[in-house]
Amino acid sequence: MRTVVMVLTEGSMLFEAAAACEVFGTDHSDLAARPWYSFSVCGTDGARVGSWFRAEASRGLEALADAHTVVVPAWRGVDGDPPEELVDAVRTAHAAGARIVSLCTGAFVLAAAGLLEGRRVTTHWAHTDLLAARYPRVRVDAGVLFTDEGNVLTSAGKAAGMDLCLHIVRADYGATVANALARRLVTPPHRDGGQAQFIPAAVTHGRDHPLADLLPWALARLDQPLTVEDLARQAGMSSRNLARHFHAVTGTPPLRWLLSQRVRRAQELLESSDAGIERIAAWTGMGTAATLRRHFTRVTGLPPEAYRRTFGSRGA
Repeated sequence: MRTVVMVLTEGSMLFEAAAACEVFGTDHSDLAARPWYSFSVCGTDGARVGSWFRAEASRGLEALADAHTVVVPAWRGVDGDPPEELVDAVRTAHAAGARIVSLCTGAFVLAAAGLLEGRRVTTHWAHTDLLAARYPRVRVDAGVLFTDEGNVLTSAGKAAGMDLCLHIVRADYGATVANALARRLVTPPHRDGGQAQFIPAAVTHGRDHPLADLLPWALARLDQPLTVEDLARQAGMSSRNLARHFHAVTGTPPLRWLLSQRVRRAQELLESSDAGIERIAAWTGMGTAATLRRHFTRVTGLPPEAYRRTFGSRGA
């Protein structure tokens, strides 16, 4: 029987913990030809989980020694170090052969235990830069919903924890069981794309910079084939100075910024209109549907049609 132990400590987050409890801790044996997971919660008894609840752990951290799978849900204190006893227990469980799973910012616990070095991992997009900076030997992928490195798995934020839990069920019991469980939970068995589709577009605030007039001018002309020379001419500066100011203000070269704004406009149109892909390509300066699909999929992780099915308010 697959023994799954979720570890809770002060600062554990409720949403991700609840997802693991629902998938592994609820008896879904009627879906499978064999018994369901044996699930328990260990950790610090009385630790606050989320903002409203106290954990009632049946066992201490020593329970991780008996686990086939250890689940570390999101942890609130990413700006500091996780509890040393938690880090040691996770490291010991991994050394004993357990599969270690982090949900959202639980990845910081795994990183502190040294389990992520050289691995491709993810966490909530709001914290990927911090994870990469603190642990430079970890290969952080900000665009995916989850990663599977064999015996170490990580998920992006919040709902992506459910994606990873269902992925584990799929690996353990097969696609038929995982799909049936997803239907029971009223959630997609597999979501296309990655978390890049959920990251808000960067916005430059205020007018105290050299591009304050240029950026709105360009945004009003996304349907036109703008070049770096066009932007430089409008800004009254050389192409080299324009590139320097763009990097300082937006963090990207001019054409990359322009492309990101075209994709963002396409997202808005896919969400709010029923216009065809060819028309959206024209409105956003992409030219053709093929060009739009190529750039849109690369940036968001989803083709335009799938994005519209997921986020569109009016349907395709």
